[in-house]
Amino acid sequence: MNTRSRPQAIVYGDVNLNILDGSAIWVQSMCEALSRAGASVRVLLKAPVTTDRLVAPLRSMSHVTVIDPFAEGLTTTDEPLIASEAVRLLTELDTRQHADLIVVRGLRLTAAAARNAQLAGRLWSYLTDIPQSVDQVTEATLTNLDDIAGASRYMLCQTEELRCYLEALCPAAAGRSILWPPIVPDPGFDPHPRTPGRPGSPQRPLRLVYTGKFAATWNTLEMTRLPEALRSAGITAEVHMVGDKVHDEPDRPGWADQMREALRTTDGVIWHGGLPRKDAMQLSATADLGLSWRDRSMDSSLELSTKVLEFGRLGVPVLLNRTAMHERILGSNYPFYVSSVDEIVQSVDSSDLADFLDRVGAHTQRATQPFTMDAAIERMRGALARALPEAPGAVAQRTSARPLRIAVASHDLKFFTRILEHLDGLPDVEVRRDDWQSLAEHDEQASLDIVEWADVVVCEWAGPNAVWYSRHKRPDQRLIVRLHRFELGAGWLSDIDIDAVDQVVCVSPYYATLTAEQTGWPVDRIVVVPNWVDVEQFDRPKLPGAAFTLGMIGISPHRKRPDLGVEVLSRLRRYDQRFRMAVKSKLPWDYWWIWRKPEERLATEELMDRLRDDPTVYGAVSFDGFGGDVAAWLRRVGWVLSTSEDESFHLAPAEGMASRAVPAILPWPGADTIYSPRWIHSDVESMADSILDTVHGGSWQEQAEQAYAEVTASFPLTDVCDAWATLLVEDVQPGSASRPLYQSKTAR
Repeated sequence: MNTRSRPQAIVYGDVNLNILDGSAIWVQSMCEALSRAGASVRVLLKAPVTTDRLVAPLRSMSHVTVIDPFAEGLTTTDEPLIASEAVRLLTELDTRQHADLIVVRGLRLTAAAARNAQLAGRLWSYLTDIPQSVDQVTEATLTNLDDIAGASRYMLCQTEELRCYLEALCPAAAGRSILWPPIVPDPGFDPHPRTPGRPGSPQRPLRLVYTGKFAATWNTLEMTRLPEALRSAGITAEVHMVGDKVHDEPDRPGWADQMREALRTTDGVIWHGGLPRKDAMQLSATADLGLSWRDRSMDSSLELSTKVLEFGRLGVPVLLNRTAMHERILGSNYPFYVSSVDEIVQSVDSSDLADFLDRVGAHTQRATQPFTMDAAIERMRGALARALPEAPGAVAQRTSARPLRIAVASHDLKFFTRILEHLDGLPDVEVRRDDWQSLAEHDEQASLDIVEWADVVVCEWAGPNAVWYSRHKRPDQRLIVRLHRFELGAGWLSDIDIDAVDQVVCVSPYYATLTAEQTGWPVDRIVVVPNWVDVEQFDRPKLPGAAFTLGMIGISPHRKRPDLGVEVLSRLRRYDQRFRMAVKSKLPWDYWWIWRKPEERLATEELMDRLRDDPTVYGAVSFDGFGGDVAAWLRRVGWVLSTSEDESFHLAPAEGMASRAVPAILPWPGADTIYSPRWIHSDVESMADSILDTVHGGSWQEQAEQAYAEVTASFPLTDVCDAWATLLVEDVQPGSASRPLYQSKTAR
């Protein structure tokens, strides 16, 4: 059997593990999650060890090996590694023992690793130090991000806000970006009950705790003023502060000295210095309140403080800023959102504070459950399974001594990217691409080299590539051709030597039947494997008001019938002006082959005239441009319309369903073989009536959840990828028990 052994991982955070801060804790958490999810981990240190409070826990983890390049003589420097030296060591470690994945953190370091050909394709890149305001992003930053996206298997994003922002900056990140929120490990101890007595009395001071770095925008200097401010309100308080990293603030000369002086001399402030993480958590567990209150300039941050989650895990309420991110975790009615010292004083000035703190602490503990180490391990197992899939039976049972060689020939892989990544991740499989410059242009010598090398050739699109390979393939070589829609009317299918083709793949039952009828090809060579939907990429929280936004993805050429979508919008807005339409698409004039046709120009002019002259739709349609950030765009869309005259599959409704939008489909031929009849409407009028009744009747959310459940059952990426893997080595007969897919399970 062809099975994968324990995955091999290398971790390098461009951080100094002698200093206790969030980035150092990230290294610990990442190594623990990887090892407990089934990987063997080598973690490379950036700096010589001067204190082992963070390194010692790493050394004690199962399946984790600490690589100290200074102690082991792997580097000649005794200074913290610069990016180029770190990349050299990463490649050396990979050469010694091949790594299946290389987890790296830090923009400069990751950009350098991305430009190393040996590491490219296996990077799991974690970036938090990118400019978080568009006006601060430079061309050099964009270049770095493009390089990183191209070399990364995953781009790990701490929050949904950061993921969407990154995809907007760098379109190549779309589809590679996955959520990797901060991790709160199990504390390893039972938090003690809160000290008896009324918090804030002279006999029982109110205990506030801060852990982390000391920085101006973290409000750490302002925190040292809390004991005096609370004392003025009749509340006795102590502020315990843990950490040893004081930032220099170039814009605030003398701030660092003030911070150190306040830590040492302020009455009511107890500075514990740096502590091991477990000790810091034990101290935090004794607190009445945690401090994560920051300057308002930080409210737009795309990062989530690990400290907020640690306090919550311990059942300690935390004082923090009100932001959309915090509201999503703790709720809009959380009582300890604060923006000033005065608000902090007001929030704790209560006669029943002890009971109140207990209730809020229990709430924060529940709210932070998704950020536990156990939850992270499950996420990591899923990420590893997708990046390093097991081969399905037919592939795993091969007995050849060398890997299976797969070549993919195409001018356009936009519908094949995830399948290609899946095939490339299979054990004992090698993948190469034959990139055609256009439908009919290619480097013939490169294609001939592929013929000599490959065991299996996949032609994505049944175009001139399929014609060429059907005439040049070796007799012992397997040839698979995927046909979409436009090829049926293009004229070159008759030039394909069908006797040389082992399988023709169509994306829907309707087009499989149509292909057999129009070409006369043997029906036993035509199989249906639907398009894939990467549900994990599209499953993102909706923005407020999404139920009132209609979405259309791809409106060119005119047979997509955007005019019918606008008519639906017009009917809705006659009853409710809150309805709007968002269009994500290139426009007809962006395609020379469309814009040259007089009928396309006329239809476009009529559509634009209506958008300008019809008061029911004027100003209610936005054109958001073509791009790969569809998943982020769908967060504000509650309905995805499919109003086309014909489609081979039409992926847009399925992607919308994966985002928990409700599909609304007109009955183009074959729609009912892919999508459930419940989403198909006889005409524009019935579609508009259904949308209005659903939203006004309060059942939109219910239908959105039903749509999500259906798409996860019908077009899951893993099933589609496994079907393709089976096709590499095995003929599949329509209707046979081993047939890999498969029509929609909900479209019967």
